[in-house]
Amino acid sequence: MKSKHIWLFTISLLWSLFAFSQEEEGGEAKEKKSPRTYALRVGLDMIKPARTQFEDGYQGLELVGDLKLNKRVFIAAEVGSEKRTQQSEQINFTTKGSYIKAGIDYNFFNNWKGMNNSLFIGFRLARSLHTHTVNNYTLYSLTQYLTVNTTEGYLTGEREQLSTAWFEFLFGLKVQLLPNFYAGISLRMHGLLNDKQPQDFGNLYAPGFNRITDDNKFGGSINYTLTYSLPFRFKKKLD
Repeated sequence: MKSKHIWLFTISLLWSLFAFSQEEEGGEAKEKKSPRTYALRVGLDMIKPARTQFEDGYQGLELVGDLKLNKRVFIAAEVGSEKRTQQSEQINFTTKGSYIKAGIDYNFFNNWKGMNNSLFIGFRLARSLHTHTVNNYTLYSLTQYLTVNTTEGYLTGEREQLSTAWFEFLFGLKVQLLPNFYAGISLRMHGLLNDKQPQDFGNLYAPGFNRITDDNKFGGSINYTLTYSLPFRFKKKLD
């Protein structure tokens, strides 16, 4: 029931933003009678390659993109993969998988003539597909801790493929550095919608979401992107 309410609220919010932007664009079109331009922008989140280079036990890559419908509304998506090995209490495990996020951004910044920057809020629905591999774990004894090697413990090895779904609210900025080149940054708040648990092992990490705990179903992240606006345009003459 909680997930249903979130979905209904999200759909209503996105529809309201889109309808408002269309009404605003329609009013401007009556005055200017100029063609409407659609632009596709693609690029990379630069934080994940930096973490791959400098953080032990981590590999990640994320492609980002958005399609400009008008000066206010952008359809946006991110697709990525992560592999991370970490220690959690007495368990050492590796998470590997991919994820996709899709949603909408709404620009509320009024550019001066010739500028194409954006200050925006956005929403994403996201899902990951991933596996966990338990590398080793520690058994507690009354006298000592015993470390069980990968080949000896019945809990070690790869778990079945798992999936996690969540939503994200975000606030961000995109600035044009050079013609067609943009730098962007966004702050994101995540909330779990559903989380499949492996047998005999909690789902402690999901690619694209980050760490998961029993006490807190919310998380956060930051993206720093470099994107390029493709040179082709789709133009539609307004009536």
